[in-house]
Formats: sequence, structure tokens, C-alpha cells
Amino acid sequence: MDEKEIQSFLIISSVVLFILIITMISLFILFQKRKNALILKNKFAEKHFEQEISKAQIEIREETFRNISWELHDNIGQLLTLAKIQLQNDSPVNEVKGTLDKCIKELRDLSKLISPDALKNMSLEQAVADEINRFNRLNFIESQLIIKGQQTKIDSKIEIVFFRILQEFFSNTIKHAKATHLDILLDYQTDMLIITAEDNGLGFDIKKQKGSGIGLNNIKNRAKLVNANATILSKPNKGTKLTITYKLNHESTYSSDC
Repeated sequence: MDEKEIQSFLIISSVVLFILIITMISLFILFQKRKNALILKNKFAEKHFEQEISKAQIEIREETFRNISWELHDNIGQLLTLAKIQLQNDSPVNEVKGTLDKCIKELRDLSKLISPDALKNMSLEQAVADEINRFNRLNFIESQLIIKGQQTKIDSKIEIVFFRILQEFFSNTIKHAKATHLDILLDYQTDMLIITAEDNGLGFDIKKQKGSGIGLNNIKNRAKLVNANATILSKPNKGTKLTITYKLNHESTYSSDC
């Protein structure tokens, strides 16, 4: 190979090497940009998730304190009024004592709800059970909770979301559905938790709701936030059924799509 051919080879090699270096630098810069964009997206999703959890916690507390206020005014207030009337009418001591005992029991039950630790540390099963017991105790609606399978511990933040969704459904059932019965099922399967809540109320035409009324979009979006799926089936005069499906042992507790 003569000197001219060597020079040409060196020039071509230099150009190829230069192109390779530029290509590698460009790919690295592109990779870093995508990596940074993904990090920002995940940080935004995590921040959004925490904001939604805080919002759900606040709404649960507001609902709880509304219930406490109602019970103090109507339920316990009525019991104390009854005890006063019994005393004024010289009713037997045992009758007055029975009324006051019931009043004390109601106050003790309410004190558990007021405790910040109770609101913070309560499991999904216990929170739902307490709601159902309250409905039955105050004759709001005939309710029952069934738990199937081996209970699996899930993230407390996810439990908060599920409980808030159920609270919304319960509120709609009691206030608007004119239902007489409410059934809740927590079904722990091998790799899936299926939560169903069903009433026998008025129901509604889902096609005409367009996301209003029971808050279909809100329920679905909250479920999506924790990688769960929520569906609502309802027909006029046929009741309403909410189903939440959640795959157990998720790698993350929030969805980056929200």
C-alpha cells in the first residue's frame, strides 16, 4: 500500500470514527433526555398519587365527622330526651337505666371514630364492617358484609382509596337509591381482590348519567390511580352493583397514567 492509499485510509477511518462518536453522543443525549423525562413523569405521578390519597383521607374524615354530628344530634340526643321524659313521668328506674346505658354505649362507639389513631390505622375490613354495623344499628338500611378467602394485607394507601370509593357508593345508596338492602363482598382470591357492593334500590340508566350522579368517572379514576378497575352496573328499578378488581402484589402503588 503506497503513501497515498494510506492517507486515504486514515481519512476515511477518521471520518467513520467521527461519525460513530457523534452518533454515540447523540444517542447518549437522547437517552438522558428520555430518562429525565421518565423521572419527571414518575415524580409527577407520585405527587399526584399522594395528593389524591390526602384528598381521600380528608373526605373520609369529613364524612366521619358528619356522621358523628348527625348521631350526636339525632340518635344520642333522642336517647337523652327519652331519658328525661322517663324521669319526668316517674318511669321505673330500670327503664331509665336501660336508656342511659344505651346512650353510653353509643357515645363509646362514637369516641372510637373520633380517635385520630382509629381513623389512621383501621384496616379496610374493619372500616367497612364499622360502616355496615352503623347502618344496621341506626336502621338506615339492612346491610351485610361477607369476607371470602385468605385475607391479604395490601398497602394502607390503597385501602384508603378503596374505602373512599365504597363510602361514595354507600352514601348514594342511602341518600338516593331508596334501597332496603345492601350487600358487600370482599373476595380474596389467589392473586386478585374483588370487592363488590350491591343494593336493591331504584337504579339508573348508565347511558343517561354521562359521569354525573353517582360520580362514575370519579370512582373509575380513583380505582385507576391504584392500578385497580372499577365497573358499575345498574338498571332502573333493578338496583346498582359496584365491582372493584385489584391484582394483588402490584409492583407499584400508583399509576403513571393518571
